[in-house]
Amino acid sequence: MADHPPRLAISLVMLLALATLWGASYSFIKIGVETIPPVTLIAARTLIAGGLLLVILRMRGLRLPTDGRNTRRFLIQACLNSVLPFTFVAWGEQHVDAGLAVILNSLTPVFAFLINALVTRHEAVTGPKLFGVVAGLAGICLVVGPAALAGFGTMLTAQLAIVVAAVAYGAAVTFGRTFRDLDPMMPAAGSLIWGAAILIPVSLVVDQPWTLAPSQESMLALLALSVFSTALAFVIYFTLLQRLGSVGTTAQAYLRVPIGVGIGIVFLGEVPQPSAWLGLVFVVVSVIAMTLPARRRLRAA
Repeated sequence: MADHPPRLAISLVMLLALATLWGASYSFIKIGVETIPPVTLIAARTLIAGGLLLVILRMRGLRLPTDGRNTRRFLIQACLNSVLPFTFVAWGEQHVDAGLAVILNSLTPVFAFLINALVTRHEAVTGPKLFGVVAGLAGICLVVGPAALAGFGTMLTAQLAIVVAAVAYGAAVTFGRTFRDLDPMMPAAGSLIWGAAILIPVSLVVDQPWTLAPSQESMLALLALSVFSTALAFVIYFTLLQRLGSVGTTAQAYLRVPIGVGIGIVFLGEVPQPSAWLGLVFVVVSVIAMTLPARRRLRAA
């Protein structure tokens, strides 16, 4: 059933807020990794955000299941949806602009589709989605191209790490289908908490965080990343799933890209290269092609 006009207007504002929060996360990460190593930054992010979501669940009268089956699922989702992609993006942003990171990392629908087409085959392969895959891969080539021509250096490695993070997100979307028996906020909280459980020991050994001297800017960026771009964003996301459904909520995917690039330009003074602008166009077209057909099918139903 469609929302009434006032309720729909609120939902659209929330959709824009979600795209902004997730788009801004790349700038927060960029500021955070200036003085906080990637593993420690992400360990703190997952711990703070996961803890806040646990509080919200408790306020709703819900508890995370602790049986073996759900624990294994939370661990797998933690690796696919937080440990690997969060850390890879944070490491990559030590060497590339936040705007480039948001472009490369927004290709999750492309990789989710490829995983479906090549492995799980749980959805039909359609022409528009194939077009979206081609456009998305072309966007990657346009963004990564200049670095690749310069040789296999740190810049190229960082960009490829962010692409691998998008692959992990694509796998997380596919595996996330197994959580249909749980309240949708539980996989988010469970995966973040287990992500923190994995990353904190690594941080203690590798970074020895007690020896760090993070700047005030990095600490504020970490708090904003954890509270707003992770915990609050998840709350908005799951609320939108109830208001607009999964299909309508996908609209944030192609709002997030230009918003994230714009935030990097305005607040970090980034100036994307011409090839990155062209790649941005291809990526936006790709994400629209990957999500729009489902919206049409929904209206026709």
